[in-house]
Amino acid sequence: MLAFPSTYSVGITSLGFQVVWATLARRADVDVRRLFTDQGDPPHGGQRGRGPDLDLFGLSLSWELDGPVLLDLLEQQRIPLWAAERGDHDPIVFGGGPVLTANPEPLAPFFDAVLLGDGELLLPAFLDALQDCRTAPRAQRLRSLAQVPGVYVPSLYAPRYGAEGQLLGVEPTEPDIPATVAKQTWRGNTLSHSTVITPEAAWPSIHMVEVVRSCPELCRFCLASYLTLPFRTPSLDDGLIPAVEAGLGATQRLGLLGASVTQHPQFAELLQWLDHERFEGTRVSVSSVRAATVTQELGRILAKRGSKSLTIAIESGSERMRQVVNKKLATEEIYAAARYAKEGGLSGLKLYGMVGLPSEQEADVEATAELLLALKKATPGLRLSLGVSTFVPKAHTPFQWQGVRPEAEKRLKLLAKRLKPKGIELRPESYGWSVIQALLSRSDRRLAPVIVAARGRHDSLGGWKQAYRQIGSSDITPPLPSWESVVHAPWSGEQVLPWTHLQGPLPVTTLRQHHDQALS
Repeated sequence: MLAFPSTYSVGITSLGFQVVWATLARRADVDVRRLFTDQGDPPHGGQRGRGPDLDLFGLSLSWELDGPVLLDLLEQQRIPLWAAERGDHDPIVFGGGPVLTANPEPLAPFFDAVLLGDGELLLPAFLDALQDCRTAPRAQRLRSLAQVPGVYVPSLYAPRYGAEGQLLGVEPTEPDIPATVAKQTWRGNTLSHSTVITPEAAWPSIHMVEVVRSCPELCRFCLASYLTLPFRTPSLDDGLIPAVEAGLGATQRLGLLGASVTQHPQFAELLQWLDHERFEGTRVSVSSVRAATVTQELGRILAKRGSKSLTIAIESGSERMRQVVNKKLATEEIYAAARYAKEGGLSGLKLYGMVGLPSEQEADVEATAELLLALKKATPGLRLSLGVSTFVPKAHTPFQWQGVRPEAEKRLKLLAKRLKPKGIELRPESYGWSVIQALLSRSDRRLAPVIVAARGRHDSLGGWKQAYRQIGSSDITPPLPSWESVVHAPWSGEQVLPWTHLQGPLPVTTLRQHHDQALS
């Protein structure tokens, strides 16, 4: 069974979930069912609840705040929540996706196996290894899975703590288990595209095509860039055009996805191809694009193909802050992107930014407000909106050592005060959600009982803090670290990170160099 921790309309819009499901469904030795929070495919054997032959339960996780939903899904399927309590006849519970690849430790006690990295080769290798030992006792199956590159079996690794409760390392419990597990990277010429097109999706009847994977810009906070390196692009003729053609027989809505789609070396040629008369009536939308790559031609073709707006990430209106985070973007290029969008016929420009970035001052946030107000004046008639979130430290990025800054909450309110009266739409992410996100992204296994205690009240910051106090006040060894030290405090370069035993694309020494360069 392959689960997604949200409703069908949201889950079926996840390209990653679709690709994993299709990979499983194509195998003759696998009978896969899908499960969402509001519905699911008919269970094995047509029974309600867990079928008698459920061998695998998988979860695709793209957002930290969806992690606790795993417990509800396991309970619904009558699978023991804790991996240590499962027996030979219980399913192997596995997970993957960017959240678990970055730092699986807070959820590790609930998983039997975690797949780190790209699924194209990793998922088939995992399934092949499992088939080879399918009838063996559970412990033997888990030992076999731990030998597969990129497969992390948490029960075969144990955290080691110091006298004061500080994490000293996470080490294998048996001599033949690898000391570290490395994230796996797909380097093939093709990327992914939709296998399901449905009007019931959150983006109805859309065919999604992955244009690029990762991002070459390396903004210091960015998980989508650092965790997924290297930057990969399929060729136009052998990769992108066949992927687009695969869906246009079923729908006239096309979504081009990627962290920076316009940086594909052949993106201009792809646009020209989509400008042909044969695509008349096809609606084309693109995910966030790099502002410096916006041209009037891009705006014209997207407007011609039904797009209303363009989305760019500026991070901050302050040039100083953009230098700190390695956002290679000049203010003049932001003005040019707005101008080209309007001249091309688009009616809106969506910008994304952050508050609470390391070293940020209130003047930097004021600069963001001033930039938006100046853009509105320079491009009258262009509808502007700013989506803004609080900086959250992510594993395997240079800013993983930084914490959430409490002043970010006030700075979100400052932007609202400056922009809303001037007719600029502000779409802020909840500061409280950002704090919970940081708790989940920065913790080790000691958070697992907190996640259980927060069930039924994990939709509020107060509920999480109450659960944290409840577990923290109990007589557990080692004790929970303080809330402040996990969520808000900067960490030293010598501190052992919860994910140190899991290898990302870049070594920790390189990440620390990038961190120090940013803040020097």
